[in-house]
Amino acid sequence: MKLLLDTHILLWSLLEPARLATDVSAELENPSNELWLSPISTWEIMILAKRGRIVLDARPELWLRDVFKTISFKEAPLNHEVAIQSRMINLAQEDPADQFLVATAIVYDLTLVTADRRIITSQTCPVMPSN
Repeated sequence: MKLLLDTHILLWSLLEPARLATDVSAELENPSNELWLSPISTWEIMILAKRGRIVLDARPELWLRDVFKTISFKEAPLNHEVAIQSRMINLAQEDPADQFLVATAIVYDLTLVTADRRIITSQTCPVMPSN
């Protein structure tokens, strides 16, 4: 299975693994699954750190670069089709990060791993709920 990690799922898996559902933890650790990350998550983590909403043990850019070296994942690049799809998605909130992540899942045929109820209930892309 090809799993696109929502930003909070990436953060939970690294900083608070107990917050992940047991089945999601198992899927993230399953070597037959591909883990995918979007540059949007990198952008979002940088913003969260700057605003003090997350605390990392290093400067955000150093912490992220270390994560990129230690986790095996595929990068889901932003491209024009992702940008177009992001504006065609009808979510209850107009959160650009969420719209880009959902669009990325659609364009690359990925399952979005998320605990975000607004995304799960929107039924806009395949999701693996983590709650």
